[in-house]
Formats: sequence, C-alpha cells, structure tokens
Amino acid sequence: MEYFSKEVLAGLEAARKRDARRKSRLRVQVGDALYPVLRLWDRGFALDADSAPHLRGLVDLYDGSRHLMQCLIVASTEEAGEIVCEFKWTTGANGAPPADFVKDEDAPVGYLPPA
Repeated sequence: MEYFSKEVLAGLEAARKRDARRKSRLRVQVGDALYPVLRLWDRGFALDADSAPHLRGLVDLYDGSRHLMQCLIVASTEEAGEIVCEFKWTTGANGAPPADFVKDEDAPVGYLPPA
C-alpha cells in the first residue's frame, strides 16, 4: 500500500471538492449569498466547509436559476470538510404565487378579441 504526504492528500481533497462544486448546479441561497451544494439527499444536503458557514433557518435551494424548494434547516454539523445540513421540512416551488380562489375547470383558456 502506498502512503502519501499530508500535502499531497490535501491537494487531492481540494481537487475533489473543486470537481464536486463544478459538476453540481445545485445552490443554496441565504439572503444575497449563494453556496454550492456538494450532495443532496431526502433530509439534507452538504456544503463545502471552507466556503459556507453553519446554516440554520429558512433557505432557498436552486438548480441553476430554477427555484426548486425552500428548506427549514434545523441542524448543521461539520464532518470531513463538509457542512452537513439537515432540514425539518421542504416546500416545493411551483413558479407561481398561490391562488386565493377556486379555478373553474371549464373556464376558457383565453378570449378572442372582438371583430
């Protein structure tokens, strides 16, 4: 088995993180700040510990420019160079504000102008 120096291992880890950030389009927005998501699973996600703070509260999750969901983060811990955030609930973003009325199923899609 080969052993590497600490400098080489640190360089390999930095390259792995850089590659993971480049491949992932997922981003978390907190206020005006955006942080790349390294991994996402059903109850949380992981961020790079070097660039992201410990998060708590309501955040928005984006895939590129598309808003995917809002997440309520209840815990964040640092593990192996990553900030691991666990959320209590998520709300999917549907792209339109909620309607405050019932839409009729037989309503016309559009109106023709008078001739």
